[in-house]
Amino acid sequence: MTEAVIQLDDVTLTLGQGASRVHVLRGISLTVARGEAVGVVGPSGSGKSTLLMVLAGLEGVDGGTVRIAGETLNGRSEDDIARFRGRNIGIVFQSFHLIPNMTALENVAVPLELAGIADAFAIAERELEAVGLGERTKHYPGQLSGGEQQRVAIARALAPSPSILIADEPTGNLDQTTGRHIADLLFATARERGTTLVLVTHDIALAARCQRQIAIRSGRIETAPVAVSA
Repeated sequence: MTEAVIQLDDVTLTLGQGASRVHVLRGISLTVARGEAVGVVGPSGSGKSTLLMVLAGLEGVDGGTVRIAGETLNGRSEDDIARFRGRNIGIVFQSFHLIPNMTALENVAVPLELAGIADAFAIAERELEAVGLGERTKHYPGQLSGGEQQRVAIARALAPSPSILIADEPTGNLDQTTGRHIADLLFATARERGTTLVLVTHDIALAARCQRQIAIRSGRIETAPVAVSA
């Protein structure tokens, strides 16, 4: 039986207080196998990005159990979860989140250095080479195209060899052709490394490239996970 790398059991999350209190996640239960690619779809405000925040340990929950890569995250300190996230989870955002006054190489290497990983710059150089930016290592984000910046972000996310890669609208700020190339890179890299990929997107065609689709509406998984062709 394939090992489960993500296990959520009856997870609930509310934000705000009093009349402004909003139930963001309502009884979410989800299991994702190691190496699986899962697409999360749903309308704006449905809870998709919040679900990713929970998976990454960036948002605590009010109820239920969050178990990631064999470890339960409930009740752990922020520092402890940050260390766990650095070892196990890579995150790719829609807006790249690169540091503008650092080169591509430095952007990839600095998180490794902060985590105390040896040979951080050698690893960063290798990862940039893997995403096709071996000749752009000394360029700053402002000197790179949107697609190149997202490749740097992918290299940064993958550099610590995480077991889980979380991508939140990774092609949302890119034109159609560039977005397709970035999607190709994400899926190919995750497949080659056996990395679990959880992808939030409004693009149904992109989600359909995953092995499963999960639809979320009003904080609930709307239907049973639907198997789709890769």
